[in-house]
Amino acid sequence: MARIIFHIDVNNAFLSWTAVKLLNDGYQLDIRTIPSVIGGDEKSRHGIVLAKSPVAKKYGIVTAETLYSARKKCPILKTFPSDMAYYHEMSKKMIDYISNYSPDLEQFSIDECFLDLTGTSYLYSDIIALAYKIKDEIYEKFGFTVNIGIANNKLCAKMASDFLKPNMVHTLFNDEIESKLWPLPIDDLFMVGKKTAARLHKMGLHTIGDVAKCDVNSLIKEFKSFGNVIYERANGIDDSIVDSTVSENKSISVSWTLDHDSDDILEIKKILLKQVDEVGRTLRRKNLFTTVVAVTFKTFDFISFSKQSTLDVPINSNEDIYDNVIKILYKAWNFEKIRNIGIRLSGFTESRIAQSTLFENIGDKLDSNEKIQSALDKIKDKYGSDIIKPASLLSDD
Repeated sequence: MARIIFHIDVNNAFLSWTAVKLLNDGYQLDIRTIPSVIGGDEKSRHGIVLAKSPVAKKYGIVTAETLYSARKKCPILKTFPSDMAYYHEMSKKMIDYISNYSPDLEQFSIDECFLDLTGTSYLYSDIIALAYKIKDEIYEKFGFTVNIGIANNKLCAKMASDFLKPNMVHTLFNDEIESKLWPLPIDDLFMVGKKTAARLHKMGLHTIGDVAKCDVNSLIKEFKSFGNVIYERANGIDDSIVDSTVSENKSISVSWTLDHDSDDILEIKKILLKQVDEVGRTLRRKNLFTTVVAVTFKTFDFISFSKQSTLDVPINSNEDIYDNVIKILYKAWNFEKIRNIGIRLSGFTESRIAQSTLFENIGDKLDSNEKIQSALDKIKDKYGSDIIKPASLLSDD
């Protein structure tokens, strides 16, 4: 039985969601129809464009350029701050709605998800009509548009959703790979960043089809094991499953898009420290301990990385989570400029059972950390999360 996978991707998520919020709050203009961007502090020349309207794009404004540069291109540009709390709220509403169609849903990021509809023909006789129904209902219910890609695997579904935008449904089934995927520039292949694309161009490989039809050994020689990954992706090969266990009830996560690309280790550590406090307090409110700590980040050229560590002893204090996060960071990060970074906790347990002897001293330390953390949480719950800050954050005040 051929798999049927949907990839559902919000069109221009941050700007669209901000537009919806502004309209709901009585703002007279839909910022999607004017030259506008979502970005950081415009007073600082380090603030960058996180999202741009179609009109702003016509002025040559691009994602990740400085707001200072963007305004030079378009003096009438309107800038709006990001609102991550609202974005998460809109994301949850969308995911909750989509999950009504299949329990096999994997949220891939804040604004996109995969839906496995394999074997549901008895429910949905016309899978393409279903995609249009989902797309149209998301707009009617929530006020923003999505693209939906339909394919026989996750890779091709994601590639299909990136075809012509916005508010579209596209297919990229196995028998369409040669006609729809291969003519595209190699730069468009998922997980091929600017540097990798430049090296492929030097090899005389300019389209996805060029890579699909080349000698895989030449790619392995140039890129080592990643060469085989590129080759398989160019041929539309992907056996990965839609993992519904990666969901809110199975993990606790947070990720932030920076308002500027950064390779400053002190800045990155401060961000992670704040994120640890957020996920740590959520963990403790649920009376849970974590055994898996992961760090995820996206570099300036949109390459995503994720590395996790499985712990012998469950933890739930900020100090212990942060210690593990920093260890993982140093293992995973080559100090490229980072655009987005986050933390994910999973492998939950309701108790910390430290094996005797071997972990005796560790257990004593964890007990002490947990008592201190409990006291801090009570103070923060009563007076606000900013009432107590680690010493490393005080320099920001």
